[in-house]
Amino acid sequence: MSTEKEVSYTITNSYSTLNKLTSKTKNIWFVCHGLGFLSRYFIQYFNELNPEENYIIAPQAQAKQYLSGQFKHVGASWLTKEKTQENIPNVLNYLDSVYQAENIPSAPNLIILGFSQGVSVATRWIAQRNIKCDTLVLYAGKVPREFSEDDFKHIQSIKFIIGNKDEYVTSGVLENEKEYSDELFKKRIEYITFNGTHEMKRDLINGLV
Repeated sequence: MSTEKEVSYTITNSYSTLNKLTSKTKNIWFVCHGLGFLSRYFIQYFNELNPEENYIIAPQAQAKQYLSGQFKHVGASWLTKEKTQENIPNVLNYLDSVYQAENIPSAPNLIILGFSQGVSVATRWIAQRNIKCDTLVLYAGKVPREFSEDDFKHIQSIKFIIGNKDEYVTSGVLENEKEYSDELFKKRIEYITFNGTHEMKRDLINGLV
C-alpha cells in the first residue's frame, strides 16, 4: 500500500521587470500572468507605457510545462485542481518574496493586475496578505468563491475587463461573475468590455493610467 508524504524545502524562482524604478516613477505594476505564459513574454504587453513613469513587476508561476506535443514552447501554471488549497501558501510565499525583494515604496501608485488564471492568484494574495493597492485589475478571469466583502474593503478602485467574445467567460458565466463581484466590491468596481476574445489588449492597459 502506497503512502503519500510531504516535505518542506527551499526553491529558487525567477520573475521579470520592465523599465527602472526611479524618483520619476508614478506607477508600479504588479502583474500576474495567465495559464501558459512565461513572465518575460507576458510583461511585453506593458511595453507601450511611458517607461519613465511606469515600472512593471511580473512574477513567474513555478510550475512549467511544454505547451504542445512538439516540446518547443514552454508555459507555466500557478495552480491546478490537484491539492489547490495545499499549494496556495507556496504561491503566496513566492509573491511575498518578490514584493519584498523589490522593496516597493509607498509613494507611487500601485496597480495589481491579474489576467485569466492570474486573477485568482492576485485576489488571494491581496485578501490573505492584506496588500494595499490603488487599483486592482481583474482581466478576463474568475474570482475564487472563497472571499467576503471584508477581504477587499481596503481597495478603493477595482476594474473588471472582459472581451465580448471571450471563449472562456460566456454570457452565463459573466452574469454570475458580475453578481459575485458586485457583492464583494459594491460600487467600487467598474466593468470594461472590449471587442475581442480571451486576450490582452495594449490599448486597454495604456488607458488604465
